[in-house]
Amino acid sequence: MDKIRLGRTNLMVTRSGFGALPIQRVSFEEAKKILRKAYDNGINFFDTARMYSDSEEKIGYSLADIRKDIIIATKSHAKDKKTLLEHLQTSLKNLKTDYVDILQLHNPGELPNPEDPEGLYAGLLEAKKQGMIRFIGITNHKIDNAIEAANSELYDTIQFPLSSLSADNDLKLITKCKQKDIGVIAMKALSGGLITNAASTFAFLRQFDNLVPIWGIQRESELDEFIALEKNPPALDEAMWSIINKDRSELAGDFCRGCGYCLPCPAGIDIPTSARITLLLGRAPYKGFLEDNFKEKMELINNCIECGHCKNHCPYKLDTPNLLKRELKNYNEFYAKHK
Repeated sequence: MDKIRLGRTNLMVTRSGFGALPIQRVSFEEAKKILRKAYDNGINFFDTARMYSDSEEKIGYSLADIRKDIIIATKSHAKDKKTLLEHLQTSLKNLKTDYVDILQLHNPGELPNPEDPEGLYAGLLEAKKQGMIRFIGITNHKIDNAIEAANSELYDTIQFPLSSLSADNDLKLITKCKQKDIGVIAMKALSGGLITNAASTFAFLRQFDNLVPIWGIQRESELDEFIALEKNPPALDEAMWSIINKDRSELAGDFCRGCGYCLPCPAGIDIPTSARITLLLGRAPYKGFLEDNFKEKMELINNCIECGHCKNHCPYKLDTPNLLKRELKNYNEFYAKHK
């Protein structure tokens, strides 16, 4: 499997990485089956986070015996040095290792002050000094923060949502990072499942030689698709651009990417699904969305208490409560027509 140099880390990572957020939804044995198959087929880069419930534990359970052959990136959502080091100790225990290759700050609202002796960046430097991490990274959903991080040259890697739907302003981050020799890790490469033709965004991202997408993989069939694409990479030709441009026209404007930062919802609403149901109905098999149990979940939108949690935590600044109401209306109309 092809590898690229991940910026100044000099880590040689496979051009398809494994995004381990979804494996928190499967059993330990199923996760091990998928993770080992990924490794056996050449994937050497695995991205997880302290916030992803038992994802780190599943990586440790599945891959500890070949630790020296893989590259692990994890994340801390801490707010200060003390908590970051505590998170890291937990991550190391879960991952069954004494170091991680890249520790990333997990989507901070603003960049930490590198001069604060008790701040996050001081924690990263301390972890590196102690040999618990090799390189320093950051993830973000705000382009201004990501560009600021690149300009600061304090981070070895930057993780950001990038796909064939990305606006030109977002794609500038890739060029900026190349100038600064910073590795780029692309999350949300399928835009939360809204891009249904994986080959199109695969080909689009493959044109950048300083970027590695981490494909969020939950099922063996999904892994098989990316293994096949790696064996025979599709060209970014006229046919692919036709698919990409169709997606861009249909998914223009503000829409929920399904990142989940709005959760938990006190009313029990599955916001990442409910807030984009119109798009899902048009871009995925819809029969499951017409079952009684799913309709009951959609009706929970009527229980919204307008607490503002979802709106305040949305990295894309969506008016989530109003978006949910609109999606429920669209869903009920679809349900009445197709049930």
